[in-house]
Amino acid sequence: MREDLHPGGRFPDLELTDHAGNVRRLGDLVGGDPALVHFFRGWWCPKEQQFLRGLVRLQDEAEVAYTRFVSISVDDPTVTSAFRAGLGARWTFLCDTERRYLDDLDLRETTDTKYHPYVSTAFLLGPDLAIHAVWNGYWFWGRPTNEELRLGFRELTRSIRPDWEVPKG
Repeated sequence: MREDLHPGGRFPDLELTDHAGNVRRLGDLVGGDPALVHFFRGWWCPKEQQFLRGLVRLQDEAEVAYTRFVSISVDDPTVTSAFRAGLGARWTFLCDTERRYLDDLDLRETTDTKYHPYVSTAFLLGPDLAIHAVWNGYWFWGRPTNEELRLGFRELTRSIRPDWEVPKG
């Protein structure tokens, strides 16, 4: 992973095609809210399927808490759209089929010589794409649990919302 992609750094504002074939910018998808940006190996990986099913269980909470998810893989939009629908995910999936950012971000999973995917990596970002936390998910247990995400989102939201405490009337 690139040296600047650690807590305190700023994540680049990537531009990629989404699961529906539309070109999207990461900053627009984050939209002023805290976000989880998750790079994943591909639809075919059972570890990714398990992790993403966990995120599906968390998506209702994320939506009412003004937080976002974005998932990114090297799969093409047609495959990604079918995978997303099969999961029941409502968040945006981005497709880096040309692998534009794979080496730039230094997130190539070097042990896979068939698919040449991203190494599973999760970033918790602030609204300005500032990196709050990072998880290396090369091994399944390196991925964040839903509870770790809840706690991370709570801490990040508390730090950016001036109305965290109820205003005195």
